[in-house]
Amino acid sequence: MKAEIIKKLERIPGKISFLYEDLKTGEGFAYHEQEPMMAASVIKLFVMAAAFEKSKKGTFQMDKLFPVKREDCVPSCGALTYLHDGILVTGLDLVTLMIIFSDNTATNILIDILGIEEINDTIRELGFRHTILQRKMYDVEKSSRGIQNYITAYETGRLLKMIYGGTLIDRQSSEAMLSILKNQQLCSKIPFYLQALAESPEIAHKTGEDTGITHDVGIVYGKEPFLVCFCGNETDTPAFERVMAEVSLELYNQVN
Repeated sequence: MKAEIIKKLERIPGKISFLYEDLKTGEGFAYHEQEPMMAASVIKLFVMAAAFEKSKKGTFQMDKLFPVKREDCVPSCGALTYLHDGILVTGLDLVTLMIIFSDNTATNILIDILGIEEINDTIRELGFRHTILQRKMYDVEKSSRGIQNYITAYETGRLLKMIYGGTLIDRQSSEAMLSILKNQQLCSKIPFYLQALAESPEIAHKTGEDTGITHDVGIVYGKEPFLVCFCGNETDTPAFERVMAEVSLELYNQVN
């Protein structure tokens, strides 16, 4: 199966990286997993980690109400942009919307509250060396100058494994983050075939999309839960997303 999956990944154009690990046995394999990739919305996982880290320190309040002003709103994913000016949402609402709807407005408000440098400090403190936040979502000006956010499949997988193991920030924070990820509403990649199964396994995951970019990273539950990260840059996004769905089903059937 490993050889067949690698062949499928090799046939996809562009920059492709992949990571798989059986979370019960620790066995797995990878493909270009250390390759830096433009992050798209997967960087929001690390913003979430910073929010929980600052919540534990008492410098960010999950229950505090924050206004969403019209000037905060940006296009594309999410709900807040389409709601009334000045709506009040809690810090936890912002984190939840950022993850389950990939809400760009919620993300940018959180980045303003937490601070880009402070988020990067948390990323480095957690031991990640190739993940970096350099701009907010939908910052067309910085993007046009080549200023991007970066992840790797390897470090994203490590973050997810820490959440799964209860060691990201602390067990309570990890469990809260895992619960949010299980409520993901964007389910056309890893879950595409899995959600149609009779047992409909739980999937805790986060997607990312932009022009020529498509990712999905997460934990698939079953008799043996496993971690899988698909990352693609400069690629044929529909073709790669079909492979994500197919490979996720193949891996699930193999371990279950």
